[in-house]
Amino acid sequence: MGKSKDLFFYYHRDEVTDSRVDTLQRLAEENGFQLVEDHKNASIIVSIGGDGEFLQAVRKTGFRQDCIYVGITHEGKSGLYCDFNIDHFDEMLHSLQHEELEVRRFPIIKTKVNDGTAFYCLNEVSIRSTIVKTIVIDVQIDGQHFETFRGDGLIVATPTGSTGYTKSARGAVIDPLIACYQVSEVASLNNNQYRTLGSSFILNKNRQLKLDLIPYGNDHPIISLDNEALPIRKIQSIEVSMDDSVIKTVKLKNNTYWDRVKRTFL
Repeated sequence: MGKSKDLFFYYHRDEVTDSRVDTLQRLAEENGFQLVEDHKNASIIVSIGGDGEFLQAVRKTGFRQDCIYVGITHEGKSGLYCDFNIDHFDEMLHSLQHEELEVRRFPIIKTKVNDGTAFYCLNEVSIRSTIVKTIVIDVQIDGQHFETFRGDGLIVATPTGSTGYTKSARGAVIDPLIACYQVSEVASLNNNQYRTLGSSFILNKNRQLKLDLIPYGNDHPIISLDNEALPIRKIQSIEVSMDDSVIKTVKLKNNTYWDRVKRTFL
């Protein structure tokens, strides 16, 4: 993990959390960590609140490749991205100092909308209808037409994102050690006239996915990147790919991804 111990705290400010974070910051300084006011100067970025805040911390700090992200939940809560609880912050500091953690690398997907700016996603990108009318999408894999989807929407998820929206759409839960991404349907229309695969499918990281929206009286769907809607009024195409970029976070050595999945769902 290296020797740098510059900490930045990311959290939604309120009176109770401010008070708790003040205590955490003092504890961190007492244990030899340096607090920084700009996340760009941090070697460790700590999010407080849960998986949603962890996703926001990663997005708002630019999906940095040169730092470690650490997730801390509030009292009595657990998270798939968060190994630590706010009541046991001293244990986290001890673990950081004594190398009792393992660095894990989560694959992320790159999304380009309308041939514009590229955005990274740690969980998923989804496109959904906002009106009571199906959305029509031509699905291309490596430049070849695969299917024409009609339904409420599509979700493209990373392995860690497979436990979120994708799981509710009957997608598979995927081991994050596998560099791939999964495409899942939301309420597809299948009958004698229209046909889609009807199940999720998984693409190797080297595959290129393109979703072309077909004008069909549903010109203003909503696109979400992780837990944030993208303010684009007219979406024409979405390109999804995966490179070697990853989000580095830490886990306790006795707390695997599948341990967390079991605690969350079983």
